[in-house]
Amino acid sequence: MKRLTVLKISDIEDWEIQAFNPEKVTDKIIEFIRKYYKNNNLTGVVLGISGGKDSAVVAALFCKALGPENVVGFTLPCHSMSSDRADAIIVSETFGFELYNFDLTPVYDAWMKELSKLGDFTEEELKNSEINLKPRLRMASNYFFGALLSARRKGTYIVAGTSNKCENYVGYFTKGGDSVYDIGVLNNLTVDEVIAIGEYLGVPDEIIHKTPSDGLSGMSDEEKLGVSYKDIASFMNGENVDERVSRKIRRLHSNAAHKFYTPIY
Repeated sequence: MKRLTVLKISDIEDWEIQAFNPEKVTDKIIEFIRKYYKNNNLTGVVLGISGGKDSAVVAALFCKALGPENVVGFTLPCHSMSSDRADAIIVSETFGFELYNFDLTPVYDAWMKELSKLGDFTEEELKNSEINLKPRLRMASNYFFGALLSARRKGTYIVAGTSNKCENYVGYFTKGGDSVYDIGVLNNLTVDEVIAIGEYLGVPDEIIHKTPSDGLSGMSDEEKLGVSYKDIASFMNGENVDERVSRKIRRLHSNAAHKFYTPIY
C-alpha cells in the first residue's frame, strides 16, 4: 500500500550518499516536481503542515518549484499540542504559502462516541486504532481540500506526502493515512539529508532541528521505534551498527512487510 517506488526522484545519476550535496539534490527535486506538473497539466499542491521538519521541507520545495501561490497547507489538529500549530505558522510565514486550520477534534470525538455503541473496549485494545485513526482522518481531509481547491480554482491540486527514507524502511507510517499521497519528494532522503536540504532552503532552526514526533502519542519518533534515525540510515548504508540495534531494525522492517505491497490474486 505504501507507494515507495511509484513516484521516485528519478534521473538522479549523480546521487552520492557519501558526498551529499543539498544544493544539487534540491535542484533535482525541483526539476522533478516541475516536470511532473507540466506533463500532467497540474496546478497546485495540498499538504498537511505538522510543524515538523519533513512537512516544512516539502512545503519549501514546492514553493520553490511551483511558487508559494500554488501551495496550500493545512493544520489538522486532533487532540494535538498547540505548539505544533504555532510552528506550522512559522513555516507558512517563512515561505509565504497559504495555511488554514481545520480542527478534526470534533470529528474524532464523534467517531469515538459512535464506536461506544458497539461495546466497551479497553484502553489497551483501543490504543493502536486510536493513534492510527488520526492520520487517516488527516489524509482524508487533505484529499477533500485538494478536490475542493481544484473545483474552486479551476486547476488540479494534488496531495504531497512527507515521509522520508528512514521512516519508510522501518514502516513508521499509517496504512491508509500518511502512506497515501500523489507525489513524494523525500522518499529517497534520510533524516540527516532532509535536515541538510532544510538548512539549505532556510527552514527555521527551531523547526528543522525539532525533535521528531507524531504529535499524537506524547513520545518522540525514536522513543516509539526504539532505535535512532541515524542508526537506521547507517544500517541502510551498510555501515557498522551495534548488533542489538541491527536486529531491531531488521525486525521492524520485516514486521512492516505487509505495508509495502498489496497482494493481488
